[in-house]
Amino acid sequence: MTLELKLLVWSTALTIVQVLIAVAGATLQVGTPALVGNREGLPRLEGWAGRAERAHRNMLENLVLFAILVLAAQVAGKTNPMTALGAQLFFWGRLAYAPTYIIGIPWLRTAVFAVSAAGLVLVLVQLL
Repeated sequence: MTLELKLLVWSTALTIVQVLIAVAGATLQVGTPALVGNREGLPRLEGWAGRAERAHRNMLENLVLFAILVLAAQVAGKTNPMTALGAQLFFWGRLAYAPTYIIGIPWLRTAVFAVSAAGLVLVLVQLL
């Protein structure tokens, strides 16, 4: 398995951890009965629970892009040191992004997001 595919798997594992953290935050704020229902009329999550939910949604949006790029690079036979670097930037940037967002450090959160976005661009450039 290439490094890019390994990091795609690890990114998926990170996404699973993020959903568990988001669910824990939601459970603490609104309670289990509200979450096991149809979720209509749930209050907006506040504080770290809201940030955990938003960080998870952001990860889902970016994971789709990362998966498409990594799988396209694999199929096209275009993996190389630059796609490996891009995958590493994406993964480590996302790993730093989650706690930075949940803790609530705005400028650092933006910086580590930019690192992960740069990783996506590096992989994309190799496909164009």
